[in-house]
Amino acid sequence: MRKQSEEQDLSRNIFHGPNLGYVLEMYDQFLEDPSLVDEELQAYFKENGSPVALNENSYIQKGNTPVTIEGTNYSKVIAAVQLADNIRIYGHLAANINPLNDREKDTNRIELETYELTKEDLVKIPVDVLIPNSPPEVTNGFEAIEYLKKMYTKTIAIEYAHVHNQDEKKWLKNYIESGILDKTVTVDQKKALLNRLIQVEGFESFVHKTFVGQKRFSIEGLDTMVPLLDEIIIAAVGKGAESINIGMAHRGRLNVLAHVLEKPYEMIFAEFQHSPSKDLIPSEGSLGITYGWTGDVKYHLGADRKLKKEDTVNARVTLANNPSHLEVISPIVAGYTRAGQEDRTKSGYPKLSAELSLAIMIHGDAAFPGQGIVAETLNMSQLRGYHTGGSIHVIANNMIGFTTESFDSRSTKYASDTAKGFEVPIVHVNADDAEACLAAANMAYEYRSKFGKDFVIDLIGYRRFGHNEMDEPMVTNPKMYTIINKHDNARTIYQNQLIKEGVITADEAAELRESFQQRLQKAYDTVPKADKDPDTLMNPPQKVIVPLTDISTSVGIDRLRKMNEDLLTWPDGFNVFKKLEKILQRRQEPFTKDGKLDWAHAETLAFGAILQDGVPIRLSGQDSQRGTFAHRHLVLHDEKTGEELTPLHHIEDANASFVVYNSPLTEAAVVGYEYGYNVFSPETLVLWEAQYGDFANMAQVMFDQFVSSSRAKWGQKSGLVLLLPHGYEGQGPEHSSGRMERFLTLAAENNWTVANLTSSAQYFHILRRQAAILKREEVRPLVIMTPKSLLRHPLVSQPVREFTEGQFQPLLEHNELGQNHEKVERIVLSTGKIGIDLIERAAKEENLDWIHLIRIEEIYPFPIDAVKEIIARYPQLKEILWVQEEPKNMGAWTYVEPLLLKLAPEDIEIRYSGRRRRSSPAEGDPVVHKKDQTRILTEAFTRK
Repeated sequence: MRKQSEEQDLSRNIFHGPNLGYVLEMYDQFLEDPSLVDEELQAYFKENGSPVALNENSYIQKGNTPVTIEGTNYSKVIAAVQLADNIRIYGHLAANINPLNDREKDTNRIELETYELTKEDLVKIPVDVLIPNSPPEVTNGFEAIEYLKKMYTKTIAIEYAHVHNQDEKKWLKNYIESGILDKTVTVDQKKALLNRLIQVEGFESFVHKTFVGQKRFSIEGLDTMVPLLDEIIIAAVGKGAESINIGMAHRGRLNVLAHVLEKPYEMIFAEFQHSPSKDLIPSEGSLGITYGWTGDVKYHLGADRKLKKEDTVNARVTLANNPSHLEVISPIVAGYTRAGQEDRTKSGYPKLSAELSLAIMIHGDAAFPGQGIVAETLNMSQLRGYHTGGSIHVIANNMIGFTTESFDSRSTKYASDTAKGFEVPIVHVNADDAEACLAAANMAYEYRSKFGKDFVIDLIGYRRFGHNEMDEPMVTNPKMYTIINKHDNARTIYQNQLIKEGVITADEAAELRESFQQRLQKAYDTVPKADKDPDTLMNPPQKVIVPLTDISTSVGIDRLRKMNEDLLTWPDGFNVFKKLEKILQRRQEPFTKDGKLDWAHAETLAFGAILQDGVPIRLSGQDSQRGTFAHRHLVLHDEKTGEELTPLHHIEDANASFVVYNSPLTEAAVVGYEYGYNVFSPETLVLWEAQYGDFANMAQVMFDQFVSSSRAKWGQKSGLVLLLPHGYEGQGPEHSSGRMERFLTLAAENNWTVANLTSSAQYFHILRRQAAILKREEVRPLVIMTPKSLLRHPLVSQPVREFTEGQFQPLLEHNELGQNHEKVERIVLSTGKIGIDLIERAAKEENLDWIHLIRIEEIYPFPIDAVKEIIARYPQLKEILWVQEEPKNMGAWTYVEPLLLKLAPEDIEIRYSGRRRRSSPAEGDPVVHKKDQTRILTEAFTRK
């Protein structure tokens, strides 16, 4: 039996909206045969009769309440309802949202004639049929239709038909139809808004005439983006936000830096003039700007502004550093935001509060549909490991990308249509209507605050100049720019509006503009002269150069034993899958017998010890909870209930959070997200794991533009860990290689560590070392080529003493060889899995006193001194042979060859053994792979 409120909801739902015609058809079927109709409608029809019934007095019956209508019929009511709902769905097509007004509006779906309706027909229909809870000034059906047209076809228009959730859809409809978007703006607010537009325009015009021909990617044509951002920030801070994180490309970036981030005009002008600008950073100011040593162009730089309220710092606004690849900043800003929302100081899952941090992502109109990382980021927005309580997206819509107009850059009507697939509401707003832009900002934040979901503001404007200020757009876009050249800017339009309203006089407006220009000139006059002799060495600071040595990473036996017991003790009633339980219980053997710790066991104990040291951990990747190779099992599942258990949440003395998330099938966005999370939460050990090493291919832009170079460009530190399964097991080209060569090509200035490990203890120690440096100046990312077949290999598994003693070693020697210093003629160097293959092959060979095997565990920075010391031991040494599985143009060879040539004496030959140069990383045939692998190993032990 339904509750009364549910019956009322059903009545409302079927009496209004596009369902009405369908329900009338169902009623006809009900009269013919009740079994043709579902039980809920049967019950309603039995109790109430027709949802819309005409009697001899011509009335509509709604439930049990008759509403009189003179001389109407079913078809007119249904047509009116259809018209009303089509205005809601398609009104944006007829809206005044294009400031250039150079596109035809589609009004056909919202005209009375299309539905064979007249004003006389509509006057007879009650308002409540078309607009439930209608405003008091709307008194009949015709006025209701006119009111809906007004609400849905002005300079702000909404699309929400694609939103499936009924509560959200109802809220959005009521928000529009209640008239909140037309809320009165006070005189003081109008004056403040005009003053903001004067600052935005005045800054651009000053730069334009002062630094002629220099690139700035001006905001002009989208000037209202700055007050729109102001409004969102004010709303967020009012709800308790402690951080607002903005990501945007270069269009309008300098203006946002100057006004939203309050970067001093002097600093910006100094960068234009190529003057020393670091001296202009306020020593006690609210702005935080960091520089690397090689730097970046001014329109890629970020900044950090502290907002003050009553002399108390309660929030900060961050504009993320962003290279030229436009949309890649979006997932990074999402990562910032999630980190800003979490409390990681307790064991277990971090406590999450979405109001503490907000992400604002500013997109280009060509880039939003054009770059897949936008869809990747939208897809992450509601996933438990990645949601941030809703991001606000602003499309800075110039209606052009470089020289490409929208008809050549997307297959959809709107730039925002990508968001529809993720049920994100979209507001299109004319960038020339400043007050409408503020209304859009408030709606976006209120929706986000209520529903915790993303919202898109499609800010439709234009681009005053070419792609940059040296371009002449009339060459490629003459029709558009003929209109633009005659079009008043947003400041002029709003100023004229306020003069007409009597809010301000023309003289007062002119005085405001002149005063601001004087302020800019004064700032420019303080800028130092151009630096005629800039530093070209640009050396990194000493703290970056120093090697990572003398860091204690061992853990006492009692502590390891107790932790291991905690990890293997599960709550009463929790049913671990029996086969898995047996496997996990074997992890007792290293502490009770003479067993060894394999790779995954070592990793779990490293994580546990790190948590006990108070360092939070976040690990994500495809299948990372279990591990791609069924080796990890950090999250257990009750085989009867499916309930999850994370044993690392239950170890004694852990005082930091731990999470491991199975990520979406997305590499670029997830790596960007984890990088951003790590930058914003530098105390956290953040790890991303590729399912196979080659999956990193799809995140290469993140490695190139952020992880490897962010510190040199922007002074932005990161301790992100990348786990890339790598090793040749005959699984074909891609599932063999993590593309080690790419990371080594990018290696310089101690920007990261690249390791290829062959020991579970080495893995334990390098993770502990990484956690130890997170808050130090020496912090840097860590790239590990992790194993696949070696995960359970007995030569990789290590006894407990290797964990309770020592620390990470950049190279390992095979101590069963090389003991007779007078006989060794060949040193075989290798890294990773093939080093274990060489040890296994050596066990089958005889008379190997002439050879020594060394495994390079840390390829970058390369252990030059340690290798030199080993070479010096052997007076009869004739050659150094580098052995690798990868083709000669891949793997580590191209990186290590010049190093070996430099460090070895001239009479020692440097040789290579491995696959020949190839375009593909590996063979596709496992039989061919095995044969070639055997050849490589044979060469290593064959005397010349």
